[in-house]
Amino acid sequence: MCGIVGYVSSVAPTAADHLATDVLLQGLGRLEYRGYDSAGIAVVTGDGDLASEKRAGKLANLTGAIEANPLPAAQTGIGHTRWATHGGPTDGNAHPHLADGGKLALIHNGIIENFAQLKAELAADGVEFASETDTEVAAHQLAKNYRAAGDLTEAMRLTVGQLEGAFTLLAVHADAPGTVVAARLNSPLVIGLGEGENFLGSDVAAFIDHTRKAVEIGQNQIVTITPDSVEIIDADGEAVLGEPFEIDWDPATAEKGGFASFMDKEIHDQPQAVADTLLGRFDPAGNLQLSEMNIDESLLKSIDKIVVIACGTAAYAGQVARYAIEHWCRIPTEVELAHEFRYRDPVVNEKTLVVAVSQSGETMDTLMAVRHAREQGAKVIAICNTYGSTIPRESDGVLYTHAGPEIAVASTKAFLSQVVACYLLGLYLAQLRGNKFRDEIQVILNELQTIPEKIERILTEIKPRVGEFAREHQDEQSVLFLGRHVGYPVAMEGALKLKELAYIHAEGFAAGELKHGPIALIDSGQMVFIVVPSSRGRDSLHAKVVSNIQEVRARGANTVVIAEEGDTEVEQYASEVFYVPQTFTLLAPLLTTVPLQIFAMDLATAKGLDVDQPRNLAKSVTVE
Repeated sequence: MCGIVGYVSSVAPTAADHLATDVLLQGLGRLEYRGYDSAGIAVVTGDGDLASEKRAGKLANLTGAIEANPLPAAQTGIGHTRWATHGGPTDGNAHPHLADGGKLALIHNGIIENFAQLKAELAADGVEFASETDTEVAAHQLAKNYRAAGDLTEAMRLTVGQLEGAFTLLAVHADAPGTVVAARLNSPLVIGLGEGENFLGSDVAAFIDHTRKAVEIGQNQIVTITPDSVEIIDADGEAVLGEPFEIDWDPATAEKGGFASFMDKEIHDQPQAVADTLLGRFDPAGNLQLSEMNIDESLLKSIDKIVVIACGTAAYAGQVARYAIEHWCRIPTEVELAHEFRYRDPVVNEKTLVVAVSQSGETMDTLMAVRHAREQGAKVIAICNTYGSTIPRESDGVLYTHAGPEIAVASTKAFLSQVVACYLLGLYLAQLRGNKFRDEIQVILNELQTIPEKIERILTEIKPRVGEFAREHQDEQSVLFLGRHVGYPVAMEGALKLKELAYIHAEGFAAGELKHGPIALIDSGQMVFIVVPSSRGRDSLHAKVVSNIQEVRARGANTVVIAEEGDTEVEQYASEVFYVPQTFTLLAPLLTTVPLQIFAMDLATAKGLDVDQPRNLAKSVTVE
C-alpha cells in the first residue's frame, strides 16, 4: 500500500538542483501505482536543518506546494505516499510526522497495534499530538529513545522492540545529516546501491531511475544508509548481510509507452508476459524444469493434498489452477482465501503442498497464511512477480512469473502469468509423479507456447470491437457474468475487473447456479456475459451453457457471449459474440479473460474514471 523512499547523497546540491527533493518526488511518482491518499517529504540539509512538506490528495498537490514554497537544497531525505488507516486523509495525518522539537521526521507503512498504550504513556510524559495517526506515536517514541541513546540507529532498534504490528519505518534527524535509518517488520523494504548515493524504497520502482543494484532486507532488521555505506543489523544489534540482486527491468518498462493508461499498456504486455513466464523452463532433453523450486523431489512425490492460498484476482488464478492440477496430477486441490485460511484451523501437515499466489509478494493476508502453513509442517511454493519480496523469501520454493512491473492497480498481465505459472507447476508435478507421459506433457507445453500469438490476435482483431461495445454501454448499472468449469473463475475475474474500474454492480456466477436463485436478477435489458466452453470434446458442458444463454435471453437479457472461433451455434442466442482463438479447454482462461479486461477498462474510461488508480484500492495490501 503506502509508498516509501529514502535517499542520501555525497553530491552537494545547487540552487537549481535541490537533489534530495527531486529524487524523492521522482521516486514517489514511480510508487503512485501502489495507491495513496496523501503525500509528503522531509529533507535534512548539510548544516543540520530539517524541513518538511505534506499534502492530502494526489502527488501533484505536494509538488505544487513545494514549487510555491521550495524546500532548502538538501542531500538527505525521506518521502511517503499514505493510504489512510489511523485517521482520515488530511494534511495533518499525512506523513512525515515530526518529533523532538521538529528535528526528527518519520514515515511509516503498516499498522502499529499497541499505539494506544504507547500514546497514553507518551501523553503522560507531556507529549502533545498533532494527528490521529499511529505513526506520530512511533515518531515520538523514536525521539524519546534518541534522546536516551544519542544514536539514531540504536534508537530505532530500541523502538522496534517496543512496537507491535507490521511496519516499515524510515527516519532522519537534523543532528545526523547524510543518514537515513529504517526498520522492517512484516512490511516491504529494499535497498538501492548507487555511487556516492544510496536509496531505500517500498520496492525497486522507487529508485529504478538511478540504479539496478539492490539488496534485500530481512525480517526484523534495521538498516542505516549513508552516501558511502549500508549497514544492516538484527534486533539484537548484530551485523547481518543483505542479499544483493540485480533489477532486470529498466525505467522505460514502467512508462506508458504511448498508451492512454498503464492498464492499456499492461493488457498489451500480456503476450510477452506469458512468453517470458514460459521462458527457460525446459532442459536440453525437453523435460520441464523449475530450478527455483528448492524442494526435494521425494517430498513432492509424497504430497497428498494441495492448497492454493491467495486474495482477489490471484485467488481466481488459483481457482483455474485447481481444475488443471487435479486433472493432470490427480491430487486433491483446494483454493482458500488467504485471510480466511488460518482462522478456520485448516488441516495441513507435512504431506500438504501450499501454493501462495501474490503479484507483489507482500500481501499481508497471504504472508500470514504462509507462516501458519509452515508452522503446521507444510511445504510452501510461492508464485510471485516481484523478486526479493517477503513471501518468496519465506517460502520453501518459488516460481517467478517474469511479467515485469505492473503499475495499474487492477491486475491484468500478472493474472495471466500467474495462471501460466500454476499450469507449469501442475505439469511439473505430473511429470515428477508419473501422472502423465512425457509426450502428453509436451503436447500441452507446445500449446502453451502458442498462447502469446493468440492473445496478440485478440488485441489486434477483437479489442477495437470490444472497446466500441463498452463505450456504447457506458451507462450500464449492473452486469452479470456466467461461466462453467474454468469459465467460472473467468466470470468472477471479469466481474471483479468491472467493480474495480467502473464502480458498478457486477457479479460472477457458476452458470449451473443460475436456476438456484440468481436468475431472479434477470430482467429486461440486463446485461449478461457468458463464457462458453469449447464445443470440442466437452459437448455436454457446452450444451448446458448454451441452455443457460437461452434461459436468460428468454427473460429479456442482453446476452454477450465469449466463445471460441467456429462455435456458430451460440450466435442465434447472443446479442453480441466475441470470438477468441481455439485452444485446449484447460488453457482457455488465458484467452477468454482478455476481452473482459478490455471491456472493463474501456467502459470505465468512457465514464471518465481513472483506470490506473481506482478509488479506495491499493496495488499491494500490506496490512491485514
